[in-house]
Amino acid sequence: MSTQSTQQATPKRVRKSPEERKREILDAAVRLISERGYNGISVQDVADAVGVTKQGVLRYIGSKDNLLAMVYLENYNATGNVEDFRASGEPGSEEGNLRLPSYLRFLVRHNSRRRMLVQLFSILQVESFNPDHPLHDEFADRQNSVWRYYSCFEWRVPPAFDSFDDVRPTVRKALEIMDGVQLRWLREPAIDLNEEWAELEPMIFPSPLWDGYR
Repeated sequence: MSTQSTQQATPKRVRKSPEERKREILDAAVRLISERGYNGISVQDVADAVGVTKQGVLRYIGSKDNLLAMVYLENYNATGNVEDFRASGEPGSEEGNLRLPSYLRFLVRHNSRRRMLVQLFSILQVESFNPDHPLHDEFADRQNSVWRYYSCFEWRVPPAFDSFDDVRPTVRKALEIMDGVQLRWLREPAIDLNEEWAELEPMIFPSPLWDGYR
C-alpha cells in the first residue's frame, strides 16, 4: 500500500487584474448605493461585498467620495449618450438628420435596460440636495451641463425655431418629465417605461410643429 500523501493540493488563488478588480468594486458600489443610498454605505460594506479588505478597496478608489464620482461618471454617464445614438444607425441618428425626439426615445429605451443604474441616479439626485454631498455641484449644474453637451451637435429642428437655442425650454421639460417617469417606473406596480414615453412624446413634441422632425 502506498505511503504517498493523499492530501489534495490547495487550489491556487486566482489573481485578478487591476481592471477586473476595479470593475468588481464599482459594480458592488452601484448595487449597494442603489439599495441604500450613498450615505447608507461605507467603504467597508463595498469591501465585504467584493471579498477584499477595506485597504484593498481604497487602493483602487482613493476615497469614498472618489468612489461615488467613479460610479456616476463611469457607469451612468458613460453610455446612452448622443455619440452612442449616432453610432446606432437608427432613424434620426444620421449626420445632417440628427433628431432630438429620436435620440430621447433611444435614451429611454437604453435606460429601460439598466434599471439598477437609473435607481442609483435617482437616489443620488435626491441625496445631492445636501450641499455637503460630493455630487452636489454636479447635480446642481446638471441642467446647464446637459444643455452645453447637446449644443455641441447639429440637430435638425423645425424651421419655426430660429436656432437650437430656442429649443432649450423643450429640452428642459423633456428631461424633467423623463426624470419623473423613471421614478414612477421604479415603483410598484410596474409600468412599461417605453410605452409611457411613447404616450408623452406627442405632448412634448406636438403636431404639427414637430411633424417630420421626430
